[in-house]
Amino acid sequence: MTDRETARSAAKDGLTVAPSLDLVLEAAQVPPQYVMVDRRVLQICGLAILLGISAAFVAVVLVNVINFVTNVAFFGRFSLADASPSENHLGLLVVVVPVIGSLFVGFMARYGSKAIRGHGIPEAMEQVLTNQSRIPARLTFLKPLSAAISIGTGGPFGAEGPIIATGGALGSLIGQVIHVTADERKILLAAGAAAGMAATFGSPVSAVLLAVELLLFEYRPRSLVPVALASAVAAVVRTLTAGTQPVFASPPMYSPSLHTLLAYVVLGALIGVFAVFTTRFVYWIEDLYEELPIHWMWWPVVGAIVVGLIGLVDERTLGVGYSNIQAIISGNFVGLALIMLVVLKFISWAIYLGSGTSGGTLAPLFTVGGGLGAALGELATRFAPGMGVDVHVAALVGMAAIFAGASHALLTSVVFAFETTRQPMGLLPLLGGCSAAYLVALLMHRSSIMTEKLFRRGANVRTEYSADFLGQVQVKNAATKAVVTIQSGRTLGELRNWLTTRTTDTTHQGFPVVDAEGLLMGVVTRRDLLDPAHDDSAMVESIINRHPAVVYEHNTLREAADHMVREGVGRLPVVTEAEPRRVVAIISRSDILAAHQTRLDAELVEERPAYGVRRMRRRSGAMPKQR
Repeated sequence: MTDRETARSAAKDGLTVAPSLDLVLEAAQVPPQYVMVDRRVLQICGLAILLGISAAFVAVVLVNVINFVTNVAFFGRFSLADASPSENHLGLLVVVVPVIGSLFVGFMARYGSKAIRGHGIPEAMEQVLTNQSRIPARLTFLKPLSAAISIGTGGPFGAEGPIIATGGALGSLIGQVIHVTADERKILLAAGAAAGMAATFGSPVSAVLLAVELLLFEYRPRSLVPVALASAVAAVVRTLTAGTQPVFASPPMYSPSLHTLLAYVVLGALIGVFAVFTTRFVYWIEDLYEELPIHWMWWPVVGAIVVGLIGLVDERTLGVGYSNIQAIISGNFVGLALIMLVVLKFISWAIYLGSGTSGGTLAPLFTVGGGLGAALGELATRFAPGMGVDVHVAALVGMAAIFAGASHALLTSVVFAFETTRQPMGLLPLLGGCSAAYLVALLMHRSSIMTEKLFRRGANVRTEYSADFLGQVQVKNAATKAVVTIQSGRTLGELRNWLTTRTTDTTHQGFPVVDAEGLLMGVVTRRDLLDPAHDDSAMVESIINRHPAVVYEHNTLREAADHMVREGVGRLPVVTEAEPRRVVAIISRSDILAAHQTRLDAELVEERPAYGVRRMRRRSGAMPKQR
């Protein structure tokens, strides 16, 4: 008998059955091999493709708006041509331009939406975690506009953060104007964000990984496929407008030797330490702004003054600065000029970002990390030439490692550096360096630059993913086989006297009621039996007030737990497919919780062989095994 036939049979008998995965797939007429995917996913994929195209054009528009603002602010011309603030000839007036931009952003934040403040990704994460992925519609316009003004007037930010945030806002907006679930709206938000990143850097795979590591908080086909499609489509659209060349061209790289790889790992660890310092420094600056005796809308003005003064010292710190990243990876910045750029860019970015203006973090982090990597690479080639360190590779490792350490997005960092340079020989140094940075950052600081703000607001952000343990255990392996049933025809007075005996059988909170043939009629609870509204002479079957909810032996504990929630019960009779009214066991919430003991033992109990005898030791923090 198939699951569908079994369910129909159970329904005729008045049973509510927990659907198994096969039953759900068959009902949706989807082949069994497509696990967790149904027709609804196809609809979301279609929306994601349209979203990818839209986000790609949003990226083009935002870049053009930034160029327009830059041309107007620094060169007094109306043009959409690429322009860099570093080429300006304003002299001392360069200090005024960021201040004017900050005034616009401050007014937009106060009278438009306070949510435009920040660099985009943490704000999107917050909406996913606390607001069912609902981003106000006005942010779809205010966020990119405020970022364009901030960056175009010299703000030391990248365009990618606002583009990612805008793509996410667009996906959320679509999810609010059509009928979707909260999970589907989250997928559309992540798809829009990934499409924005892919459209900016031409890095579709790392964009998908970014969505998985920072926005989706899961790894499921029904969420991964739409995000991947949106990202791929956005990358294709980008090639139509920007070509197929890598964003950051790099000299050829060669496979490293073992000791050279070790040097890159050490470099990554050092960058990881700096990444933690970066996170703490940025939020320390934010805390300092909180102490200012002025309204927060004026804070960006304070940061803009610093940006302008630093820009007066080194104009390369102004604006997006993708050309700086290119120059660092290519080896055009060396020595004191490189160190000066790194230090000044870091100070300018941290102080302006901490003020609450609108801007991104990726490009500044890449500039600082790449510069540090190149500087450390120079030191290695001078004092330890035998290590074989390549300065170009060191710069690339530094660029990716600081993002891995600061964001805790390891795979995103590795793949991003590869996709933006197209240097396959750099993958091994990247993997080693970024892994070291990620490890060091986790050991030193529990939160990342993306999640620190959320932690401070009380949100518990977990970026670790594992298979659902309850989905791996079948009900028959955790249920209680010795079922205490109540025979129909017994009176409540008789049963109440039985409960007062307080024997082992009477301690349960729920009892299946069976007929003379032992077939399930319903479930009654201890409260039902003791309810004074029912007379002692009443038969037990008369107080059954609903069809029984049951679960099959082959169902998983996850399906059983979900069925308990849907039905509002704390226990489920376990039945067989052959006889859906024949009770063979019972599963309760306590049984489901007790099943986690196996998982805890696997995580926390150390097993050490000693002379052929296995000796077990429970790690500190492990819960004692229940007896």
